[in-house]
Amino acid sequence: MHELFTTDALSVLIVSFGVGIVVGLTGMGGGALMTPALIFLGINPTAAVANDLVAASVNKSVGAAVHWRQGSPNLRLALYLIIGSVPFAFAGGFIVKHIGGADAETFLTYAIGVALLLAAASYTLRMYLQLRIIASGRQTTTHIDVRPLPTMLVGAVGGLLVGITSVGSGSLIMVALLLLYPTLSAVKLVGTDLVQAVPLVLAAAIGHVANTGVDVGVLVPLIIGGTPGTFLGARAAAWVGQSVIRRGIVIVLTLTGLKMLGVPPNWVGIIGAGLLLLGPLLWGLIRQTAGVPAFDRNSGAWQVRESDRQ
Repeated sequence: MHELFTTDALSVLIVSFGVGIVVGLTGMGGGALMTPALIFLGINPTAAVANDLVAASVNKSVGAAVHWRQGSPNLRLALYLIIGSVPFAFAGGFIVKHIGGADAETFLTYAIGVALLLAAASYTLRMYLQLRIIASGRQTTTHIDVRPLPTMLVGAVGGLLVGITSVGSGSLIMVALLLLYPTLSAVKLVGTDLVQAVPLVLAAAIGHVANTGVDVGVLVPLIIGGTPGTFLGARAAAWVGQSVIRRGIVIVLTLTGLKMLGVPPNWVGIIGAGLLLLGPLLWGLIRQTAGVPAFDRNSGAWQVRESDRQ
């Protein structure tokens, strides 16, 4: 129990609380932020992935329960995603163990770096697709024709990525669903993603725990800090300018991914400065081409229209 009363445990708690707020504000998966944060705190990549997956399985279960009670998930769509994702997610921990030793730590560091860059790219694509939906005034629906094979393939790819790196359950899979089912309402899409993510993350967590175990001094602060942080973020989401936050997250994910891939710090700084200065101008231009004002506060955010709530 003394592991819970150390400076390291307090650092994990504070960071997990902050990450939880961002997750609550934006609805994105926490693994893309929490796993690299744990690594930067000095926790080795294998332990960071294992503990983050166990904590995520707890936090996602809470969110999924809320959406289940509201009747928002598309259970048939979630089922096909689960069929594809669970076996590959479970295999992730065994793949890392098979690599073994110092090679596993290096492999995981680079794999997480690549996953973060993919998450940043998919998050940008997600904002763009949502922007197009808002600008076109396209009518969404709660009923779709589920495509089993492509859906299971999305689950398999997402499951493997999450199983190895813990990154992707709330970013890559969501974008793939947007591309496959562009008319599915926002509330159905989010609810389905949360429900399928529970067995996905749980299977990945079991695979890693079976091979590496968990660290109580890391896991407990992750859960204690992340849960209230997510709650506060969700409560604040209605009155915080999410468009700016989402673009900021893309920058953070990109720079973190470059750092983990070993890009020299001076180049990371130059790229970060370029994204910070030129990114808003480029995004404003993209918004104009989509037919909406260049710098509107929330038009590019994930918004659930009243028609989606009914």
